Amino acid sequence: MRIAIVIGSTRPGRRGREVGEWVYKIAAERDDATYELVDLLDFDLTLLAEETLPGAANRQYENPNTRRWSETVDSYDGFVWVTAEYNHGVPAALKNAFDLLSPEWNHKAVGLVAYGADGGVRAVEQWRGILANAHMVVVRAQLSLSIMTEWTEAGFTPNDRRAGELESLLDQVVTMTRALEPVRAGA
Repeated sequence: MRIAIVIGSTRPGRRGREVGEWVYKIAAERDDATYELVDLLDFDLTLLAEETLPGAANRQYENPNTRRWSETVDSYDGFVWVTAEYNHGVPAALKNAFDLLSPEWNHKAVGLVAYGADGGVRAVEQWRGILANAHMVVVRAQLSLSIMTEWTEAGFTPNDRRAGELESLLDQVVTMTRALEPVRAGA
């Protein structure tokens, strides 16, 4: 089972890379799945670059960057999304990356690790509704990291309880990914 930890911000000065690396470090110590770090910045996705709607494209995208993104997403069984909250909402780069594809997301589990002034909770609540449209299952556990209290001059310094919270989130992602396997196989 392959789980992608997706860094969902491409903004200069973003904090998502630090969070993604922390999530990966903890996940890589587990033996229940193969975890890999996927940085959205590496894909150079253009805003809504496809003329054909993703649901009708049948994974045949015109843009080579979209094709590479499609192949990457398709290769994973589940996800942990590291999402910022920008202006009380989801980050545009990650929303665009989601909107560019369709069947690649279907019947996959996702855990949400958010950060923002209020812990990214508004972005998480928006993602829950958005991801349901792609038949994704968002696990109950979530991490909400505060940029006001968990970043210092030394960088990202998560509260002591965060590692345990992340372990719970990863447990749920693995469990749900396994549970959805027959559905993905029949899709």
